[in-house]
Amino acid sequence: MIAVGSTAALRVALYLRVSTTRQAQHDVSIPDQRQQGEAWCAAHGHQLVDTFVDAGVSATSDRRPEFQRLIEAASGRPAPFDIILVHSFSRFFRDHFELEFHIRKLARNGVKLISITQAVGDDPMHVMMRRVMTLFDEYQSRENGKHTLRAMKENARQGFWNGALPPIGYRIVEAERRGAKVKKTLAIDPMHADTVRLIYRLALSGDGTTGPMGVKAIVGYLNDRSIFTRDGGRWGVGPIHAILTRTTYVGQHRFNRRGKDRTRKADDEVITLAVPPLIDQATFNAVQTLLRDRNPKTLLPHLVSSPNMLTGLLHCAQCGGLMTMRTGKAGRYRYYACQKTARTDTARCTGIAIPIDALDTLVARHMMERLLDRKRIERILTMILERRQALIARDGAGRLDELNRCAEEAKLRLQRLRKGIEMGALDIDDPSLQERLTYLRALQARTAEETASLQAELDRAGIVTVSASMLSAVIETAGQRLLERGDGFRRGYASAFTGRIVAEPDKVRITCTKS
Repeated sequence: MIAVGSTAALRVALYLRVSTTRQAQHDVSIPDQRQQGEAWCAAHGHQLVDTFVDAGVSATSDRRPEFQRLIEAASGRPAPFDIILVHSFSRFFRDHFELEFHIRKLARNGVKLISITQAVGDDPMHVMMRRVMTLFDEYQSRENGKHTLRAMKENARQGFWNGALPPIGYRIVEAERRGAKVKKTLAIDPMHADTVRLIYRLALSGDGTTGPMGVKAIVGYLNDRSIFTRDGGRWGVGPIHAILTRTTYVGQHRFNRRGKDRTRKADDEVITLAVPPLIDQATFNAVQTLLRDRNPKTLLPHLVSSPNMLTGLLHCAQCGGLMTMRTGKAGRYRYYACQKTARTDTARCTGIAIPIDALDTLVARHMMERLLDRKRIERILTMILERRQALIARDGAGRLDELNRCAEEAKLRLQRLRKGIEMGALDIDDPSLQERLTYLRALQARTAEETASLQAELDRAGIVTVSASMLSAVIETAGQRLLERGDGFRRGYASAFTGRIVAEPDKVRITCTKS
């Protein structure tokens, strides 16, 4: 064990940490901690061999990059330093048990933790003093966290943003000033708002050539067309799913939903903050229904992605089990067959097998006769057009302004980048610069396309009649899509209108969920 007052020159690693901007502005700032650490080493004749800095992270857990690197280095044999020096024990850990655990772990490898402002020895009395100090630090940290959270919840109740990175599609703007404090709210970010709307549109109705897209398909669509994330990166499944399920986009941002351990908090702890909506409630609800229907926890993954129209819907009349695809003659023949029979459970079900293409076509033609009724489709189209007209009248002008602002901002950014290249301040061969240029050009093109489309919609906003030719075209197209194998359209149609389909040897019974 190394004595604090040892006169031998020892190797020292300095660990510096602040958890908030406010701390960085006071006497525990990183530069101040560094200066005190260097002065301590000089006064004791020790050699400073390394410095580890965690800026803006809490000491209530070990999820700190530089802290992890420090512990990994200190655990090496032999250790590259003899002392880890901190401004106070609370800089190292605020949790009493975690601090004691790491002190013992370091001591086993011959490394001692020393505090500049809380010097203690190794005898029982000093160990007890250190534990009392760390318990007080932990208590103070919890109290500070409790008061801070209470203030943040009150700030949210008043309709103000608490300073975190806003969801994509929004930006932080100043709302008002109260003395030295600046109160902030969220406003729609014209650079990225249409990306969010596009994601919802793809999830609900696809790109015009497909049916509703799943999360993975949306990821591929955006990445293939160089529609990048806010920081210029590529999309992944997690961010897209978060966008599609976040109530912020219908104007209801939920603050304080989860604790530090990511566990969900009680509803009475959650504060709902009103923000400008990007998506209407009906669209959001429809997307949630689609996500639930495709959830592997509700339906097995192979049933979600199956190209067959009735997989997951078709049941055996004899035992009630699901009927899934089976093949014969090296895949030349495809059948719906009872799962129990396929698993050789013939004692419970002798089962039946029905050719897939024949049954899919039979059910599709029956749905065409019942659902593509001319009067019914006319009512639906009239309702859709009236709703669309109301949405365009309500949101069209504002959205057009947003698109124009987005186009202007993309234009100015491109001009600044080009000017930087001409002046030699930017390297034209830099891959990150090329990605940024590609993103801004794609944004310009997409904004121009969206503007033209929206302007055409506004010009046609007064037309809400359903013509005979329009009605015939819709019925014909829907009929063709219902007969096309491997298309998600007819599978989605069957899922939407049928609750259960039961196959018997000589007939098929369809139970519908809607009148």
